[in-house]
Amino acid sequence: MNDEFITFTIGKQKNIALIAHDGKKKEMIEWCEKNKDVLKNHFLCGTGTTARMVTDRTGLPVKGYNSGPLGGDQQIGAKIVEGNIDFVIFFSDPLEAQPHDPDVKALLRIAQVYDIPIANNKATADFLIKSSLMNQEYEHQVINFRQKVIDRANDKGQTIQ
Repeated sequence: MNDEFITFTIGKQKNIALIAHDGKKKEMIEWCEKNKDVLKNHFLCGTGTTARMVTDRTGLPVKGYNSGPLGGDQQIGAKIVEGNIDFVIFFSDPLEAQPHDPDVKALLRIAQVYDIPIANNKATADFLIKSSLMNQEYEHQVINFRQKVIDRANDKGQTIQ
């Protein structure tokens, strides 16, 4: 048996995180309105202001976390680690400095570590949401981090349970 990887299943109904920097919130709202028929079939969450604005302007229910600068990006990252977010749409603003840039980088990194689809712009979001995988389960393999920690400890003569 190979303990190096764990198979995760992204269900037919996706848990999608919506995040947008201030300069991209209007674009996010317009994108959500345009894709409302698809998005309404999935569970949506997002960082504070983005979640509230998408709900107010599109009628889509979006569970809100804190705003990005107040820890919302980290909350979304934690939900990815817990296996509660399958998909991230993050319209970042590459032309505007962000005071919480380290949090943004940590979120992008954790999405990559857990092999979570992430769209950083409208074109990528369009490609992802129109994929046939949006309507079916998807299995993907992720590194078994727990086993890696156990193996490292055992290599150093320690035992972890």
